[in-house]
Amino acid sequence: MAESSEKGVRTLLVDDEQNILRTFRYCLEDAGHRVSTASDAAQAEDLVQRDVFDLCFLDLRLGETSGLDLLPKLHQYAPWMKVIIVTAHSSIDSALDAIRAGAADYLVKPCSPEQLRMAASKQIRARRLEERVEALEKDEWAAANAMDSESPSMKKVIETLHQVADTDAIVLILGESGTGKGIAARSIHYRSPRAKEQFVTVNCPSLSAELLESELFGHRKGAFTGATENKLGRVDQAEGGTLFLDEVGDVPLALQPKLLRFIQDREYERVGDPVTRRANVRIIAATNRDLAKMVKEGLFREDLLYRLNVISVHMPPLRERVEDLPTLAENFLLRYAANYRRPARAFTKAALEAICAYSWPGNIRELQNVIERAVILSSGNEVDLGALALPETAERHVRPRIGDALSLEELERTHIRGVMANSPSLEAAARTLGIDVSTLYRKRKQYGL
Repeated sequence: MAESSEKGVRTLLVDDEQNILRTFRYCLEDAGHRVSTASDAAQAEDLVQRDVFDLCFLDLRLGETSGLDLLPKLHQYAPWMKVIIVTAHSSIDSALDAIRAGAADYLVKPCSPEQLRMAASKQIRARRLEERVEALEKDEWAAANAMDSESPSMKKVIETLHQVADTDAIVLILGESGTGKGIAARSIHYRSPRAKEQFVTVNCPSLSAELLESELFGHRKGAFTGATENKLGRVDQAEGGTLFLDEVGDVPLALQPKLLRFIQDREYERVGDPVTRRANVRIIAATNRDLAKMVKEGLFREDLLYRLNVISVHMPPLRERVEDLPTLAENFLLRYAANYRRPARAFTKAALEAICAYSWPGNIRELQNVIERAVILSSGNEVDLGALALPETAERHVRPRIGDALSLEELERTHIRGVMANSPSLEAAARTLGIDVSTLYRKRKQYGL
């Protein structure tokens, strides 16, 4: 039976002997591989340029061609692909030359099906490990570098994040959904003395009070129906590192006293366990909700808000970071082109103009999703406007800046629209603008907002 880790592995067999290709193919397909075959160097080159492969078995002798000559070309087209040289006993020295040239391993013919599968499994495990390391490095790199900005409002946020990173102060990150609150939290962690320890996220909206308590603090076997074994909580996993409470405004009211006590004293008990434990964690929280308003409505404890709100930062929406749109879009394009091994490396002029003109109500998350889809569907070197598939009915505009060649009317229209987009009601927008509601209604009608 095929191992789940090898199911769907894309494998290329290159050999000029048809019986070898047939035998290897049957053996590897039985192990779950998706196999393609090539009987000469030209065919192998063509396949590697058109398709994506994880693993290649390359015969050292391909008629009059040497596998050593083909190996660097395969690495050029698919640097991630593991290449196993297949050789006869008399050519082992040449196989060692291939290892020095970048082959991952070599296999001596004739070989048994078990030897073939073991050689494949070894390289697939190595590739999976590399992918995990790459993912971790990208995650850390993204957190450390995604905070770069040309936007004045975002620069202030970054400055605050850098100032608090080397402390253990509680940080409350505010902002609309998709503005990068999680990235900001990771940025703090990776710049802190706790960077080598775990960054652990608790998604507060996803669970009831009982299950969220178990998720946070863990539970003892038999503590409730379904608790069939002892379980460590997220707090235990974050020991020495950072605990990120994502969407803390959604913590059920019944659990808030225990969360308050934990934040104040770093003490807690696992569900069903009377032993009091202490935690050494830094706490960062984030929410897209108005916690002060929730306090007035009796939905959030005022003392909990005070404890969370030691240092607060507000992530600006993407529509207020127009200067960053080209860089963010290009970074996402290159990232997804590498992840999905697609050819796109740039945007057409029309596509980039559309990106900068769209208001991005879903913020960075929406931009990320749009670029990911466009990269996957683009077959050329450039992503065009059609591949972006931005909503046809969505309002697109370039936000003017102070000093641009604009009339006061254009500036007022854009400012009113921006304030309304960030206000919970027309009354609140009117207060921010310093006008009465009837004037705001008149302005809305005048500007067609």
